[in-house]
Formats: sequence, C-alpha cells, structure tokens
Amino acid sequence: MKNLCFIIANLFFLCFSAQKNPAQNGQIQNETSESIPKKEAGSRESAQQYALKVAKLNNNYRQLTLLYKKYAAKTLLPSDKLKYADSAISSALKTKNNDIISDAYLGKATIYYFHFKQYRVTLDELLKAYHYSEKTKNEYLKKEILYNLGNINSYLGYYDTALQNFKEVNHYFQHKPSGSDSETVFNYKKAYFSSLHQMIICHRKLGNNEQNEQLIPLSFAKIKNEKGFSQELGYFLKEKGIQQYHNKNYEEALETLQKSLSPMINSGDFARTSISYLYIGKTLLALERHEDAIVNFQKIDSIFEKHGFLFPELLESYELIINYYRNKKDIDKESFYIKQLLKANKNITQDFAYLSSTLHREINTSNLENKTESLKRNSTILLWLVISLTILAAILIILLIIKDKTERKSKMNYHVLEAKILDSLYKLPQAEPECHKEEDKCPLNKKMVKEILGKLKCFEESLGFTEHGITIHKLAQKLHSNSTYLSQVINEHKGVNFNRYLAELRIKYITHKLYKDKVFLTYKIESLADKCGIASRTNFSNLFTEINGVRPIDFIKKRQADIAEENAKNPINDKGSKSGQNASDHPNLSEEG
Repeated sequence: MKNLCFIIANLFFLCFSAQKNPAQNGQIQNETSESIPKKEAGSRESAQQYALKVAKLNNNYRQLTLLYKKYAAKTLLPSDKLKYADSAISSALKTKNNDIISDAYLGKATIYYFHFKQYRVTLDELLKAYHYSEKTKNEYLKKEILYNLGNINSYLGYYDTALQNFKEVNHYFQHKPSGSDSETVFNYKKAYFSSLHQMIICHRKLGNNEQNEQLIPLSFAKIKNEKGFSQELGYFLKEKGIQQYHNKNYEEALETLQKSLSPMINSGDFARTSISYLYIGKTLLALERHEDAIVNFQKIDSIFEKHGFLFPELLESYELIINYYRNKKDIDKESFYIKQLLKANKNITQDFAYLSSTLHREINTSNLENKTESLKRNSTILLWLVISLTILAAILIILLIIKDKTERKSKMNYHVLEAKILDSLYKLPQAEPECHKEEDKCPLNKKMVKEILGKLKCFEESLGFTEHGITIHKLAQKLHSNSTYLSQVINEHKGVNFNRYLAELRIKYITHKLYKDKVFLTYKIESLADKCGIASRTNFSNLFTEINGVRPIDFIKKRQADIAEENAKNPINDKGSKSGQNASDHPNLSEEG
C-alpha cells in the first residue's frame, strides 16, 4: 500500500485529428477549392460556409467530412469540437470509404483524449477506427491508430509494448514523402517529435537511463531550429528536467522544469503540466523548500478537481502532501487529502479495469503484429492487482480513521490529565458521606477510624505502596491493625476496595514522576512498573491506561514533545527546567478533597 504502483498515461497530439494520407488529402482539398466560386474567395470563413452549403446540396459526403473535420480543429470549445466530429462521422459513413470512416472516428477519439482525458470513450472510438483501418492499405492512417494504441498501452503500464508501437511510428514519420507540401511536412515533423517524446517516457518508466542519455539531446538537436513546435519543446524540457532530478542536479532541474510549464499551459495540456508540477515539488523537497513544494502538489489537486483526470504517476503527490500535514499535525488537511487520494485512485482503478478488458477483447493481434499478446498475458494479473490494491487502500483508510480517533482521544485524555496534575487535583477519590444501615456500619469507634486514616496517610507519604508484594494482611500488620478493619476503612473513606486503592496510589505516583521528572521519561516500561511496585509490565500498562485514559508509551511521547517545544521556545530556561520539575518528588495523594 505504501508504494501504490500506478502507471503513467501518455499524451498524443491534436494534429492527427485533422490529418489523412497525404495523397488523399490533396485530392479532397483540390475538389473543395474547385467547388468554390472565385467570388467567395474574399472571405475564408464565408468560403468555407459556402463550400459546406454546396457540398450538402451535391451530397458530396467526402467533402462534407473534410469540412466538418476542419471546423472541429478550428473551434475552441471542446463541446463544439465533438458536435463537428459527430457530423464528420455521419458524413464519412455515407461515403462507404473505409479510409475516410476510420479517419473520422480517429478524429473523435483524439478530441476525447486531448480535451477531455476520457480514456473509455477514447478507446471505444479508437477501436472503431481500428476496425475500419483493417480494410485499407493506408499506412499513414494505420500509424496514427498505432500511435494512439501505444498511448493506451502506456497508460496501462505495458511500456515494452508501447515502446515498440512508438518506435514503429517514429521510424515511419522520420521519412517524409518526396514532393510533400508544407502542411504535410509540418504534420510529419509533429508526429515524429510526439512519438519521440513518448519513447523517452517509456524508456524512463522502464529504467533505460542510457537510452534517454542519447534521446533527450537528440530531441533538442532536432527541434532546435524548428518553428511552430513550442508544445513539443515543452515536453522535451519536462523530460530533461526529470532526468536532471534523477541525477540529483536539483538547481538545474528546477530551472528546466519551470521553463517547461509555459508552452504546455499555453497549449492547454493540463495533464503534462501536472507532471512538471510533481517533479518541481519533488525537487523543492530535495532542496529543503517544503512549503514551496506543497504549493506545487496543491496545483496538481486543483487540476484534478477541475478536469477530473490524473495520471497514475501523480498519486505520489498526494502521498507526499499527506505526510507533510501529518508531520505538521494538521489533522483536517491530512484527512482532506486522504479523501482526494481515494477519489483519484477510484477513477484510475475504474479506467484500468475497463480499458484492459476492452483492449484485449477488440484488438485483432494478427493485424497488429501480435503487439497486444503481452497485454493478454498480463491482464488477469493487473486486474487482480488493482482489486487487491483497492482492498488494501480501503483497509488502510479504515485503520487511519481508527488511528485518528484513538489519537484524538488519547490527546484529549493527556491534556485532561495534565490539567489535573497542574491544578493539584490528581489524587485518590474520596468517598462521599453515606447513610449506612446499622448492621452495615464498621464496628469501630471514631477514634479507631481516625487512627487508621492517620496511619494510611503516613503509608502514602512514605511511599510504602511502592513496596513489591504488599497485601492487605501485610499492610494491616504494619499498621498494627487487622485486615477486616483496614478493608472497611478503605472502602468507606477512600471510596474503593484495597486493590484499587493500591493500584491508584502506584499509577498516580508514577504518572506524577513522569510529568515532573525528565529522568523518568527515559526509563523503560518495565523499570517504571518496578519503581511503583508493580511486578508485571502488562499489568502496569493495563492499569495506567485504565486509570489515566492514555497508554504509558503515548503519555511519555507527548510529554517529551511538550518539553522539546518548551525548550525550543525558552532555550535559556532549559537548564533550570529540571530543577523546577523535580520540586516535588511525589504527589500529595493523601490530601482530602
């Protein structure tokens, strides 16, 4: 439970949603431009609207699909993007062209992933695109789908499989077709940089540090003189900063990670921005800047609250922030972030179960060169692992709640006990005067009762109760009385029986010593029991807890903490504090109320 091994999800790029096979794109674009009269060319927006109108009148579904995809790419609101994506799918289906249909479903999957981070519906749309792509020879389209399947594999933690996906995609987009136009060149470069970024992530998760020592410098060399790729530059800065963090170059890591934020924030990539916040926070912790670190972890929680999405890797931020507030003894904030951790863990667990089972059921491994064979072997293990971790998480929360309630009660009892000691109220209870029947009264006259009470007072003040093996018969002999008279006096005037009377004397004596004398705080439980006349460690602990409402070990820890805090506030008085605490060797337990 301490190390919830959740895995990181990987981002894919928006440009794929509006892109097709280069040759096919050119065909559609030429048809569109030829259908638009020259008188409409003065306004691009009006030209597109006119083209949409013409395409509808002519039932040109191929052209309608392209136009809806362009509108989806240009509009800002994610909800509008989905509307245009649905229109594109509707038009594409009417073309009965597998390339166009597959590309339309891929566009919708991209919108769900990039703008909503909803993995379930992303996979549903992606699988539709995959099934239509099986019937086409369009390699460009197949590589787009393979890239996105790589993202799902990476999210599920199958980094070996994902790495092979991204390597194949990266190799394909590394070589641009001859005679490509500027838009095609740009799209190929963007796909190359995105797949390179994903390869770096997979190598990092697999612990292939030597590979990343080569790939990260390569990424900066490739993107150095390129324009229009600020988002990808932010990704490479993020991975470079993470590498510097692992190499313990904390100052450099902090600077690099902070540089990565702006391009990712500007592109709207809140998920990858959260990764940078995580490592900025961890770097600040390494630099002993704890409060600044917590601010960055809280930013991750704010992003989760706003978007309802969190990479599994980011669960670590909740563990760190919970430990921070636990050490600060801020129970309210600790409880809040424990609830947030459970909420995030629940979301991830639900995604894992659905994605892994759906992916294995739907993907045809023969057409993907057995890329998902390893997923099939590991799915059962993963599901059981998720179930086990969920159960363990629930058990942990229950234990934390029980521990929290116990600690609160113990703390309250400690302060009540402390107040009694300081107010000299910590003494044996005295019996209230009662009306007894004539036959129940002790056959002792007032003089004898007074004499026995006086001897008991001397017994208490001389600490006679700390003697081992004392019984009512032995004490009666010492007091020159008999056990019957002694028992009757203790019952009527002390309000308890002999055994309880002796137990309270011993426990209250040792409690007073623990509070007033620092030396006693260094003793073991066995020694403390011996000091007050109790032979058994277990019996001592049980009596201490029963009488004081707090365990002896907890009382000692809290008292030590109080003394340390007092010394920190008043260092000059530290040397004289012991003498003040030893001013009274034992409490006045015989004092009447």
